[in-house]
Amino acid sequence: MTAQPNLPPEWHTLPDAPAAGTVLLHRDAVLDGQVLMHSVAADPAKPQAKPFNLLLLRSGDHITAFANRCAHFGVPLAARQEHMIFEPHTSLTCNVHYARFRWSDGVCDRGDCEGDALTPVPLHIDADGQVRIGPQP
Repeated sequence: MTAQPNLPPEWHTLPDAPAAGTVLLHRDAVLDGQVLMHSVAADPAKPQAKPFNLLLLRSGDHITAFANRCAHFGVPLAARQEHMIFEPHTSLTCNVHYARFRWSDGVCDRGDCEGDALTPVPLHIDADGQVRIGPQP
């Protein structure tokens, strides 16, 4: 019997989470097999707000998003794009403590947080290729 992963927090409950419908970028900005770090600007109406950081992963026409927040420590998997550790279409790795997360669903399959998962963020891609934050569950 396979253990179920521990559920991550809902994305919209994380500090400074953007609203559903927020435009992120055009799908062509994320290359196939790439993990792109993307920051959503803080709400100017909230002076204490900070940018919300995402990881966008593309496989073919499909783009998946996770909060850039390790399931183990809550720190970013990487602080800069050039420090992102990943195997295209397979996994991404936290460069703080080297936990490895599956590309397909963000579940940790190696490391101290095995069974935990990255926080998924729903996306919607419109007919013009604009990638937006999807609706809350």
